[in-house]
Amino acid sequence: MPSARLPATELLLGRRDLLRFGGGLALSSWWSPTLATAAPSGGPAKSCILIYLLGGPPHLDLWDLKPDAPAEIRGPFHSIATDVPGTRICQHLPKLARLASRYALIRSVSHPNHNHTPMIYYTLTGRQVDQPGQDNDVRPPQRTDAPHIGAILAKYRSSSAMFGGLPGYLAVPEVAVRSSTQGQYKRARERLRGGGAGFLGPEYDPLAINGDPGTPSAIPELSLPSDVHAARHDRRVALLSALERLGTASQRIESFEALRRQAVVLTGASSPARSTFSLDDEPIALKERYGPHRFGRALLLSRRLAEAGVPMIAVHFNEMTICDGWDTHAKNFEALESELLPMLDQGLSALIEDLDRRGVLDETLVLVMGEFGRTPRINKDAGRDHWGSCQSVLLVGGGIRGGVVVGSSDRIGAYPTADPVDPVDLHATAFHCLGLDPRRIMHDSLGRPLPLSSGRVLGELLESVGLD
Repeated sequence: MPSARLPATELLLGRRDLLRFGGGLALSSWWSPTLATAAPSGGPAKSCILIYLLGGPPHLDLWDLKPDAPAEIRGPFHSIATDVPGTRICQHLPKLARLASRYALIRSVSHPNHNHTPMIYYTLTGRQVDQPGQDNDVRPPQRTDAPHIGAILAKYRSSSAMFGGLPGYLAVPEVAVRSSTQGQYKRARERLRGGGAGFLGPEYDPLAINGDPGTPSAIPELSLPSDVHAARHDRRVALLSALERLGTASQRIESFEALRRQAVVLTGASSPARSTFSLDDEPIALKERYGPHRFGRALLLSRRLAEAGVPMIAVHFNEMTICDGWDTHAKNFEALESELLPMLDQGLSALIEDLDRRGVLDETLVLVMGEFGRTPRINKDAGRDHWGSCQSVLLVGGGIRGGVVVGSSDRIGAYPTADPVDPVDLHATAFHCLGLDPRRIMHDSLGRPLPLSSGRVLGELLESVGLD
């Protein structure tokens, strides 16, 4: 029998609307300990780190260079050899080139949509957006939305014994895009559909780390207001507990109570979970290895959270100066060479080596992708435009075979020529690696049964294929 669900007409209850109740108890949408854990069906992974290159990374300039194509296609970058014979990647990724034997590349991910908003929604949820709209139409999230894969993991993969009260899904930062410039949904930079829990309910929304990771300002919601000392906090907890014993009247109140209970755990002065968010005890040399930038610190924090057993940590890499993140319509090569690729090379290689050195790489699936690739032809502004028909994706750890290249694209990187992969296949594979059957049924806001993923598990990527 399906569990109780929020009505389709319910207003979206945002995280920050729940952060203040009883004068300072930070409320967050975290895992509920009463939910059962799914029986394992696949790989050894306990956590997934999703590194999302928001804006659309140019596959021809990172993972799938075309040295024999005309100059207006290939661009100025050269390919270099990796530690896997025959596999070559961009010259500006030298550290990752030395680690190719540990990760897998897919060069044939494809979908026929070239707009940010619907493709971000699709690649993060595995569902088509109900109203695709235009590229920059930023509609606010709704409780009828499909859930982010992290929210699904938070609900079906979590266990209290795994991480002692930490949330099941964290986002660094929340998924957001630039302002819409036209249309009915013109709005300031805000959360984007596809990044939250949607119809799974607010308790599975991500805890957002919108500040600098590892600093007190990263998650201000975890700190008590200055006028709420520890004793006052404890008295409020006691009062709220007494009120709770009076019972609840609705599903909405029950959801609110689940959030409150989790908030009490995290805002307590002695909460062991809070220390996980600090980087103070990490060696200086290791911090330097990840890089002196927000992306590197986000990845280091992600490693700590993965070790703590958090099922999903989503790192949204979109904070550049030359371009709007990876949306490189102009100055593509300048942005890549001076900003984007050095940070990706340093941070991602450090994460892989760190996870491996600490013996948790097999337990941690790392997935690196964006919403689409970019056009083969370089435009008049030395940039590349949106291109959903082909992109490349990197996977490492969590039962993924290293040194593997799946699929190929044509001579100009426009379309797959072998082994096409749909983004939903990545979801199905991730669920399998994390012990969830992609065919498991959940129910949307109207009670309709849906599989966790409609994709296929990419057995060619797995170290051991145990597909039913």
